[in-house]
Amino acid sequence: MSPVSFARQRYTTKAYDASRQVDQAIIDELLELLRLSPSSVNSQPWHFVVASTAEGKARLAKGAQGGFAYNQPKILNASHVILICTRRDLDEAYLADVLQQEADDGRFRDDAARTTQHNTRSSYVELHRGLGDIPHWAEKQAYLALGTLLLGAAAKGVDATPMEGIDRAALDEELGLAAQGLSSMVAVALGYHSDSDFNAALPKSRLPAERVFTHL
Repeated sequence: MSPVSFARQRYTTKAYDASRQVDQAIIDELLELLRLSPSSVNSQPWHFVVASTAEGKARLAKGAQGGFAYNQPKILNASHVILICTRRDLDEAYLADVLQQEADDGRFRDDAARTTQHNTRSSYVELHRGLGDIPHWAEKQAYLALGTLLLGAAAKGVDATPMEGIDRAALDEELGLAAQGLSSMVAVALGYHSDSDFNAALPKSRLPAERVFTHL
């Protein structure tokens, strides 16, 4: 099947079959897709919390209370739930770690190439630090990872639900994210839909091509 076919068939799952689990081999593939996701200047300003046990999902469900209670069953009944987190800052120590990983992976033909990469990435970080929007910039990169995950799940026949409807402050506290320099952003449930999922049978709806494309 083509990528377009997967895009056409995927949808946001509203109810999960708690009796069905996604094979670990598939989960491992999806996690590798997240790790390999693109980001601006290869900044990779993210971290992924993966809940696969009842206890782990119950912890993430603490972010789906009150006004977000409608998402709690999805979190508890899904096979796996991934919380996508972003870095609050990209400090010199983190940038040095990324640069060293690139060097270890053979990205630089010489010291000049390494210096150029470091200076380029640092210039973008300083630009956004000056604008005061590093957290927002990090979120934009993490949404690239989210899109990669959703299409990848569809390609593997796994249902998914991206959930912005979470109490991010509650999850930050539950998982001690601030102390790690992280912030929760969006949760993604993965599994297989139940017969009660009304959205499974509804047709996909998008604006027509003539509304969303301008050809020059």
